[in-house]
This record gives sequence, structure tokens and C-alpha cells, in this order.
Amino acid sequence: MTWSIRTAFVGLAVAGALVLAPFSGAMAVELTMYYPVAVGGPLTKTVDGLVADFQKENPDIKVNAIYAGNYNDARIKALAALKSGQPAQLSVMFSIDIYELIEQDAIVAFDDIVTTDEDRAWLDKFFPSLMENGRTANKTWGIPFQRSTIVMYYNKDAFRDAGLDPNQPPATWDELVTMGQKLTKKQGNNVERWGVMIPSTGYPYWMFGALTMQNDQVLMNGDGNKTNFDAPATVEALSYWLDLGQKHSVMPSGTIEWGTLRQNFLEQKTAMMWHSTGNLTAVKKNAKFDFGVAMLPAKKRRGTPTGGGNFYIFKDSTDEEKQAALKLIKFLTQPERTAEWSIKTGYIGTRPDAYETPALLSYVKEFPPAAVARDQLEFATAELSTYQTGRVRKLLDDAIQAALTGSKSPKDALSGAQSEADRLLRSYR
Repeated sequence: MTWSIRTAFVGLAVAGALVLAPFSGAMAVELTMYYPVAVGGPLTKTVDGLVADFQKENPDIKVNAIYAGNYNDARIKALAALKSGQPAQLSVMFSIDIYELIEQDAIVAFDDIVTTDEDRAWLDKFFPSLMENGRTANKTWGIPFQRSTIVMYYNKDAFRDAGLDPNQPPATWDELVTMGQKLTKKQGNNVERWGVMIPSTGYPYWMFGALTMQNDQVLMNGDGNKTNFDAPATVEALSYWLDLGQKHSVMPSGTIEWGTLRQNFLEQKTAMMWHSTGNLTAVKKNAKFDFGVAMLPAKKRRGTPTGGGNFYIFKDSTDEEKQAALKLIKFLTQPERTAEWSIKTGYIGTRPDAYETPALLSYVKEFPPAAVARDQLEFATAELSTYQTGRVRKLLDDAIQAALTGSKSPKDALSGAQSEADRLLRSYR
């Protein structure tokens, strides 16, 4: 996420339809695409450019891109248009929306609209870990596009200042604590620089999915109908997160804001931060110090959830519109386009062969941090996604914040969330 891609998605919604390029032919197929961008700037310009390139090659297809705020805004607007009888044909929405969209019978499986062996092979061109949030019931419902993982950004100058090797970031939970203590800088009772910050607003469940996976525990099953919020390893992960602030004093106790964390890092108020790889381009452009990017540290193993948005095609479209939407999505996910997208935004190149293009080969050679998120996909798991996903996700978010603010113990908070999640999901088993 440029400017923090996820941060941008939590901002003020700006909705506006843009016809991205001229089209020709009276019988042109017209597509409406909802796209989650909360503000203008580099991301919208990048999308505009890619779709304009598509229309130059396909003058018989007209694309109206509606920039619809954050991910939730995009889903709400797209589904409202569907119910009003003026539906969109495709949208980028949260990868974790898959179960809700299926339950509402809003989307069509790509398996049901591809017609050639080449198209069927295309469905398997993407990184398997990114497809975990796009496939269920033996069908592909979402194509990864605007995807990310959590990575650790660290200030190499701060490492040198603390007497640490700037090329050896913490690789384990224990090292995160010991290095974090050395990196924490105080002036009297005032902390001038924290060792590490992990955001706990905005998307706390996402950060927590990294901690639980590092403790070898996933948060849900593959059918979207059972959660593991009260598993011993889940409770242990939340206790560790709490201890970073209250016991080890390497980060502020209480909650840490998602939206301001990147700026805190750039202003050197924290030596390390966990955040979306989508921040990579913005940090690269704005950091006034030597910085590095690393995989997240391990407890029993390394781990991070994937994140971000998938392309979906809406069911309430004509066959001609579905084929035009498929053509657009295939164009935007070509290796060369994927490479361009990754370089300009910081998002992961969603398919391995994108990293074999001259553009990404050159970029990764010049800027090795661009390969960290790709390499971490080996240890990645699906982002929390279930039926009733919004309500289930809020249960976990509230439990995390209750524990971090001290209003409940990690065990009590997670047990309560599990009990309520069981109630919501029982009928789906």
C-alpha cells in the first residue's frame, strides 16, 4: 500500500467515476469496476494508467472505474448497486469477503466462466498462499491483485546507535525483546524512541494472525465455519503481545494506532515496526535514514497472514460482460503488468513469473527489500476469513484490544470471543 496501502483504505471515502480512456464502437461492452482507494494520488494514477493501456488494446471495451473508499466501502457500494438494479461487473474487494459474497450469491466462480485450457492454466499461475483466500469448495472465486503480507521495517541507523548489527534484525521472539530493549532510548522518564511498535487498531486481527502463526496456530479452518480463538497457542501469542509493552517495555502499553505508525517510524519514534509490505514504496521515498526490511520473527516457526484485495466478477452480468471482465483481469495480472504494479505500489507481485521479468529482476537487484515479502510467502497463511466474517473479525479485534488495554486477561478475552464465534458459525457446520 503506497502511503500505507491499508492506511489509505481506512481514510475518508472519495467516490467518483472516471472513464479512463476513450473507446470506439457503438456496440462497446461497458464495464463498471469498483476499486478501493480512499484518497487520490499515486495508486489511483497507477490504476488509471493500467486500465488506459487495456483500453488502447481493447477499444471495444469501455471501463468505468469508481474509486469507492476503503475495502468496506467498495463492498457496500458494489452490493448496493447490485440490489438497485445497476450492478457493477467486477470489483477489487477484501480477499476475506469471499464467504459473504458467496453466501449472498453475488459472485461467480472463475472456473465457471473460463473457456480455454490457457485460461484454466492461468488460474494456477499465482502464488498458492495468495490463493488460499480466493478458493473454497474446490473453486476459484477471487484472483489476487492488491495483495500484501506483514513485514518488519527497521532503522539500521538506530541499530548502529544501539551497538547492534544493522544487517541482523531479530529472527525470534526472544531476540525481538532483547534487541528491542537495547533500541529503546530514554531521556529521563521520557521515551524518545521505542524498540518496536505493532499496530493494534485498524486491523488488529491481521497482526495477531502473524503472532499466532509464528506460534504454529492458525485462527480458523479452511471451510470458514470454525475458529481457534481460545487455543492455548493463541492465548500464548496474545500474552506475548501484551508483554512487549507491559513486561518488557519495548513498545508503548495499550493500543498503537495503525494510521500513524508509518509516520512514527519515519520520525524515528520507533526503531522497528510491523506493517504492510504496501508501505515499502512510501518508506523508500520518505525515510531520511538507512532502513531495512525483514521477515517477521519466529517463535515455533516464521509466519504472516496474507492480506489485501482480490478481483471478483459479479454474477448479475451478461455472459459478454463476464468475458470482458475476465479479459481485463487477465490483462492486469500479466507478468509484466504485475511487475509494474509491484514496483509502483509496494504490493507483492502476485505470480512467481512476475519476478522473472526484466523490470522486477532489475528492481530487486537494485532494492533487495522488494523481495522480502515474496520470500516470506513460503511461511504465509490465509488471512482470517469465515462466514459472518465481519462479526467474527470484530469479536477478535475487541478481544485483542481488551487484553492490550488491561480490561481482560488474554485467556478471558479470547474465550469470550470463541464462545460468541461458535454461536455465529454453528449453523454453517
